[in-house]
Amino acid sequence: MSVVLHTRHLTKDYGRHAALRELDLDVRAGEVYGLLGPNGAGKTTTIRLLMDLIRPTRGRIVLFGEDLATDSVRARRRMGHVPGDLVLYDRLTGEDHLRLFAALRDHPDLGEARALAKRLDLDLDRRARELSKGNRQKLGVVLAFQHRPDLVVLDEPASGLDPLAQLEFHSYLREYAAAGGCALFSSHVLSEVEQVADRVGILLSGRLVADARISALKAKALRELTFTFAAPVDAAAFERVAGVREVRADGAVVRCRVAGPVGELVRVAADLPLVNVTSQEPDLQEIFLDYVVGDGDD
Repeated sequence: MSVVLHTRHLTKDYGRHAALRELDLDVRAGEVYGLLGPNGAGKTTTIRLLMDLIRPTRGRIVLFGEDLATDSVRARRRMGHVPGDLVLYDRLTGEDHLRLFAALRDHPDLGEARALAKRLDLDLDRRARELSKGNRQKLGVVLAFQHRPDLVVLDEPASGLDPLAQLEFHSYLREYAAAGGCALFSSHVLSEVEQVADRVGILLSGRLVADARISALKAKALRELTFTFAAPVDAAAFERVAGVREVRADGAVVRCRVAGPVGELVRVAADLPLVNVTSQEPDLQEIFLDYVVGDGDD
């Protein structure tokens, strides 16, 4: 698949504070990319740079093969955006918004927008000021996709959506990517990212500390093994095994967190009166927290 979004050494400084540092990123057509990070990590700065709302201190952004600094207007015509601080025209109905954005984009076909509004159960005849937070968010999503963009940049797109609307939006997003669309989205709901993203990037203090498929992150993440023995055992034998980060003993039960292959750990346990062993695969939230507290890059 072709690269839709490409950044190199992308940096944004605010005085002495570096909000984003040397970001190298490639996102391809047909891909959903989840951008993760705690508050202040640089996610919103990245999104604003991609939308040309702010300019980088240094570095490059290439969209659709062209430098954003050369012609941002042409690039943005091919993009959709759901901002984290969505603002609508309170006196306009949903239908009015669709027609306004269609005129601004010179894209009169509203078929995609109306179909998506129906899927999300959004009433386009109501004024924006009459809409709940969830329905306002639905309208923001519909506006982002109404012109069939090649790239969508989404900041907390499912915020406020009810569970059924979230499921429908996730299904639509996967269909969009399967048809060749490209999406970069930020979300604090990590279970949402795990459901829809092909790859994720983790930002900490403005730096990209991880960039991989979720399956690859899980393969190298800390996992927890629980050993049950016929009688209490000496937990020190587990602490000496390579890759073991934490050992907790509670009577005849020993829990270990381990990075990498677990064969040696299982062999140590097998030499003891082992009754049972279970392995808990890490989810994306656990992986993310390991990075945030400093273990993810071990």
